[in-house]
Amino acid sequence: MNLSKALFLLLVSTMITFSCKDQKETSQPVQTNDVIAENLINLEVDIEGMTCEIGCAKLIESKLVKSQGVKFAEVDFEDKKGQIIVDVNQLSENEVVNVIENIAGGDLYKVVNIEKVSGFELN
Repeated sequence: MNLSKALFLLLVSTMITFSCKDQKETSQPVQTNDVIAENLINLEVDIEGMTCEIGCAKLIESKLVKSQGVKFAEVDFEDKKGQIIVDVNQLSENEVVNVIENIAGGDLYKVVNIEKVSGFELN
């Protein structure tokens, strides 16, 4: 009976030792809900260098829409203008110009004027 008590105590002490080993307190990272409200502006840009509707105007439009911060873009080949809604918290006016002017290696398109407008009529 002494042997069984000794084995029982050994078993209990082993279980306690291994069950309590390396228990670390896990803490969850603090999550903040810092959401910056969109700061949308309407821009109208005059673009030189476009030679066609599909290859140029649509390409510029596509590159703008894929840029983070651009919420809407429409480029009119005939008027040589682009109308863009952009969140300036994500993309500045200068960065919009850079997106346009760096398309196709930066040799084709040039923004000759950019201005904020209160609204624009879409075609």
